[in-house]
Amino acid sequence: MKTKLVSSLALVGVLAACADMDTINEVSAPRAGLDVVANRTQQAQAGTPAWHLNASEINAAESRALSKIQGKTVSSDTAVQVALLNNRGLQATYSDLGLSAADVWETAIGPVPSIGVSITGLAGDVTRTLEAALITALVEAATVKPRTKVAELRFEQAQLAAAGETIALAVETRRAWIEAVAAFEAAALIARTQNAADAASELATELGRTGALGVADQAREHAFNAELAAELADARLEAELAKGRLARLMGVSLGQARFYVPDALPGLPGQPRSSADIERLALENRVDLAAGRLELEAIAAEYRLTGQTRVFSDLEIALGAEIERDSGDTSVVPVIDFEIPLYDSSKLISRRGSLTYLKAANLLAEAAIGARTEARAAHMAVTGKHSVARHWRDTVLPLRRTIDEEALKSYNGMITSTFELLEDARDGLEAELGAAEAKRDYWLAETDVTAAIWGGSASAGSQKGDDE
Repeated sequence: MKTKLVSSLALVGVLAACADMDTINEVSAPRAGLDVVANRTQQAQAGTPAWHLNASEINAAESRALSKIQGKTVSSDTAVQVALLNNRGLQATYSDLGLSAADVWETAIGPVPSIGVSITGLAGDVTRTLEAALITALVEAATVKPRTKVAELRFEQAQLAAAGETIALAVETRRAWIEAVAAFEAAALIARTQNAADAASELATELGRTGALGVADQAREHAFNAELAAELADARLEAELAKGRLARLMGVSLGQARFYVPDALPGLPGQPRSSADIERLALENRVDLAAGRLELEAIAAEYRLTGQTRVFSDLEIALGAEIERDSGDTSVVPVIDFEIPLYDSSKLISRRGSLTYLKAANLLAEAAIGARTEARAAHMAVTGKHSVARHWRDTVLPLRRTIDEEALKSYNGMITSTFELLEDARDGLEAELGAAEAKRDYWLAETDVTAAIWGGSASAGSQKGDDE
């Protein structure tokens, strides 16, 4: 018995010493996995993430974030970089990444060859207890490599999840910046017309005192001015709320940081910056699809699935064929394969493994089809919104300017009154607000293209309520 015990203990020690030191060194780094997250984020042109591991690093990041925005007009790129630097929800996501790395580390080390025995019964009982402990230790040591492989795949999934949350936060922050700038631009347009309405209201009061303007006409001008005042107050409130949402995503409160956003959004580019092959880009780059592939590998490794039989595409699994009908015409769309490997699971002892794998395969197929749909919708939206915004800019606004110019000529020639001129100004305001809204919608659609190509939830990093 003594010889067997010594041999078994020696075997446990040898197996434990065979731990993969390269893997251990990789996952034991303080910020293990962040390089993959940073590469994905930079490829998506979403900025550079940062991971803070102690209170001093958190305080330093907060100070850096404030220095980038305090008393300054913040661009969209600056807003995104501050969010990636200072958003606490994102830092919590990186903690999950660290925990996944620790799981790999713990698994790769394997069992520690130590055995404690408490003699409370007969010698035979002690022997059986000791043998059971040794068998358990031997099994754990002998299965370190396959278990480490599964843990590594889960770690890769965690890296993709962290990258997805980082990209999603960048997208959400850019959207919040666009909405804030657009809100301030709308408020400025209304304020400009409000000034003219104030002057007209005062003029109506003076004319009323002289008897040149009736009570009904006076009331009409005062009502017009009051309506504009209400619209302006509402626009300014919405602008401040939008600014508060932006501040929250950047990890600051408006009471903590004083910053500004530009008065207006950038003008439209000549063409929308969206690729016609956006569907292919989505299938190649989306982090959720990459994580789904890793899920299949992890399940296959965990349940010892072997003997890959063939590769199906997501369309073969879920659709069989893809047909679009446009204006009554039926046309076959060129298929871009998103490959999903299927393994022979007929020899599995555990039916759970077979069903788990097939469930993951079907979910991945569904996600791939959803990615195709989102990508096409994003492309249609950005091109359509660009066309609409260009129509407002190139057709509607020039016509309104012509109307305003002619109205001013009539006023100067004393053909029309001040109030008729103001009514034209009100119509002109509606046109300018429509053009500004169309421009905002285009830039939001442009931002959504990034989410469609790279994936991730658009609500990442957000919390309920606004920090004021």
